[in-house]
Amino acid sequence: MTTPHDAPSRRPAPLPSLTGLRFIAAVLVFFFHSSFFEPLTNPFADRGQAEAFQWLFSKAGWMGVSFFFVLSGFVLTWSSRRDDTVVAFWRRRLLKIFPNHLAMWALAMVLFAGAATPLTAWLPNLFLIHSWFPQHGIYISVNAPSWSLCSELLFYLLFPFLIRPVRRIRTERLWAWAGAMVAGMVALEAAVDLLVPAQPRTPEGFPISSLQFWLGYNFPPGRLFEFVLGMLLARLVLAGRFPRVPLAGALALAVAGYALALNVPFLYGFTVATVVPVGVLVCAVAMADIRGERTLLSGRVMRWLGEVSFGFYLAQYVVLYYGRTHVLHNATYGLAGGVLELLVLLLVTLALGWLVMVCVERPVMRRWARPRGRTPRTPSEPVLVSPPAATRTGPARVPAGDSAGDSAAEPVPTA
Repeated sequence: MTTPHDAPSRRPAPLPSLTGLRFIAAVLVFFFHSSFFEPLTNPFADRGQAEAFQWLFSKAGWMGVSFFFVLSGFVLTWSSRRDDTVVAFWRRRLLKIFPNHLAMWALAMVLFAGAATPLTAWLPNLFLIHSWFPQHGIYISVNAPSWSLCSELLFYLLFPFLIRPVRRIRTERLWAWAGAMVAGMVALEAAVDLLVPAQPRTPEGFPISSLQFWLGYNFPPGRLFEFVLGMLLARLVLAGRFPRVPLAGALALAVAGYALALNVPFLYGFTVATVVPVGVLVCAVAMADIRGERTLLSGRVMRWLGEVSFGFYLAQYVVLYYGRTHVLHNATYGLAGGVLELLVLLLVTLALGWLVMVCVERPVMRRWARPRGRTPRTPSEPVLVSPPAATRTGPARVPAGDSAGDSAAEPVPTA
């Protein structure tokens, strides 16, 4: 990532509202997983209530995944430094995901997965390569949401080599490249829809085959479109070329995209229907932070929840599956009881996610994220970040130092 002509770069402004928004996306994934009939994580006894709950959140996990993949590309580009090295970057990112993954992998194996998962499934899962296998029993195994970390790992490995050509794209061509990423996503789902057999159906009962599910959703190279789109959007915002979109308008667009996902053919509900609204929402929230606006997402509580969201995400399926099948023995309840159960399981997941953060993530990052003996860089001049020209009300200054963006870039996708 470093070249002889690269000078050390100054960091852009922190993005606290994006950090807070991460928790909202992680909660959407939680409710998606809590709505299943197979395994029975849906807590409602009344069939109509159970089906309504499942329908309402049937695309929530997939939209949350897309949000996190776009966010990863956006924030890694936003916080990238020209004086960084490939090895230093890989070191930080691998230490960010692997220890947390290993902790939850071990817990899942002890609680339930070890008794039913063969070596051919748990070993690839351990090393985060299981999403490269087309067998459903491998790419969805042990702690099921960990499949998305395979995609994040691919993003991190390629980012040092993608950032250079992305930086070289002329500003006036960024929109065309962003459109090309969306077109690539549409072409991928169309090819899977038209060319891949739709039988046999997935064990979850989705109206597609396991091979279509793998190629259209789980296969890591197919998710690069969202990651690179996030990189391009970061460049558009940094260059002042993204239009000012009110947060209320961006949220309304996201709701409209979700409604569209509920009504398009199944494969196109994975990413195609929601990716444009997701990209607009990420940019609108980032631009609000640049302008120094106070939002509900930038408060202390939401920032804390956003920081916990990676652990929350990794813990949610373990809590839901083990809690429902081994503790509650698949009991179902009326409306009030079902809502209360969901709230309790959400709080347990939050507590476990917090433990993962304070007992695993933070100690590992403090101890090994930088080589031993290296002196931390001394803060120098403040970083100047200007809003887009059309909305400029004055520069925002923040102290130079560790990238605030890294906290928003932690991988928290999946469904």
